Formats: sequence, structure tokens, C-alpha cells
Amino acid sequence: LVGKFLALGLAFSSIGLSSFAFNPLFQLLVEMYAWRGALLILGGLSLNLVPCGALIHPQQQSKSPEEKVDSQSRSSLTAVLRRVFSYLQLQLLLERPYLTYSLAVTLLNIGYFVPYFHLVAHSRQAGFSEYEAAFVVSAAGATDIFGRVASGWFSDLGHFRLIHLLSLWTTLAGVFIILLPVSSLSGSYAALILISLLYGFCSGALTSVVFAVVPMIVGVDRMMEALALLQLIESSAGLLGTPLSGFLKDITGNYIASFAVAGSFPILCTLTLATLPHYFSCTDPPAPQRRSQDNKDKGLPSKP
Repeated sequence: LVGKFLALGLAFSSIGLSSFAFNPLFQLLVEMYAWRGALLILGGLSLNLVPCGALIHPQQQSKSPEEKVDSQSRSSLTAVLRRVFSYLQLQLLLERPYLTYSLAVTLLNIGYFVPYFHLVAHSRQAGFSEYEAAFVVSAAGATDIFGRVASGWFSDLGHFRLIHLLSLWTTLAGVFIILLPVSSLSGSYAALILISLLYGFCSGALTSVVFAVVPMIVGVDRMMEALALLQLIESSAGLLGTPLSGFLKDITGNYIASFAVAGSFPILCTLTLATLPHYFSCTDPPAPQRRSQDNKDKGLPSKP
């Protein structure tokens, strides 16, 4: 049987496949149809996400008597805010472990996407051809696939805690981001490819673990709500890293400072993870359990 973390890595491996194929494909489309035509084609491909999303239907759940009564008062602003607060599970942000973990993943995302956006431009600036520059990101995308699968397989072995494995992969990813522009200072294309391969492996390896840690932070019964809120928070950080890197490039004239700053954020992520409760323990603490809402409303103690 396939282990649960290996299955997670396999499920995410298609992202690395798209990273591998995108840059040479986009370069070919630009040469054939110019950049406007290339963007139109990519936009048409992206629209295929709409019917895919339309095929996803939430499970139908019968309404409890309390929900039926509450549905009569939805028009009031207080009721609407209460429902939004309940759907987003914002009360998770009041729990220190979840808040710390969300901050760590947010810091990670600031630097995580920078190589995929600026590595081609940096390679061109270093003197490599258009297709050589595009292949650098494709190489990272290829090892990204292997990193996701290998990380899932290694996590299933259970030799190390997931939080420690995540710290290892994020630290290595940050170091390799910093080394990306340094490796091309000598004009060696082989060195740039090597560091790109290593970065791709580590960036893929951490994605198989970053979501698997969430149930250990909040418990299995709140995993879906916690994942949704985490992705809502971390997505904003992904919008900050690339403009910041572009701004640093405009100031300095090259991408050395851009990648150095971007690589520091995954390392800051690791330092933030180290502040989690029981981080230095060799075994996982018991996962928290959701309190029974009925017992809470009646003033009864929750079940252990």
C-alpha cells in the first residue's frame, strides 16, 4: 500500500511537471505568436480551470434545528458576520501554535516563488541564451517532481518528525536560493543548472510536508478549515516576494540582492518554526481535539 505522505507527494507532483514544461513552451509560443498571442493562449488554457472547478460539489448536509432557526436571522449584519467568522474558522488565529505556523509558512512563501519568476531573467542577464535560460527553470521543475515523491516516501518511514523535516527542507531551499546568482558569477552554466536542480528538489520536498504538518497543529477534525485559512493567508505573501525582488533588482542593477533577500525568508521560516511548542521534542505531542459545541453550549465538560 502507498503511504499517506507518499500519496500526498504523488498528488502534488503534477505541479512540478507543469513547471518543467511551461518555460520552453512559453518561449516557443512567444517566437511563434509574439508575447500577446502567447498570453492569449495561456489565458485560454487557464480557463479550463473553470469547468474543472464546476465539477466539484460540496457534500450535502442536513440542517440541524439550530441552523434552521439561525437561517431566519441571516439578514442581520451580526448574523452574517457570525457565519463568515464560522466558515473561515478565524478563531484558529487565536491559537498560538496555529498562528505561529501560519506566520512561518507566510515567510516561506515570500521567497519561495522568486526563482520561478526571476531566474530566467537572471540567466539572460548572466549571458545565457533564451532557451538556456528557460531550461534552468525546467530543470528545477523536473527535480521538483522527484523532491515531492522522495519527501513523501521518506516521511512515511517515520525516522524523523515532520516538523523537523520541514525545517530541513526550508533551510536548504533558502540556502540554494541565495546560491543561485552566486553560481553564475563565473559564467558557468553547469554550476547554475546544478544549484537549480538542488533548489527544485528541496522546494518540491517541502511542499509534501508543509500541509501534512497542519493536522498535528490543529487536529484531524479541523484540518480542512485550517488548510483553507492557511492558504488564504499564505497566498498574500506570494504576491509580495516577486515585486520586492524586482524592486531590489532595479536598485542594484542585478539579481544578487534579490535572491539573497528571497533566500533569507525560508530561513526565517525555519527560525519561526523553532518557536512552536514541543518543537525540540523527539516525538509528536498529542494532536488537539475539537471541543464539542453542544457540551460547550450546555456548560458541560468536553469529552477527552
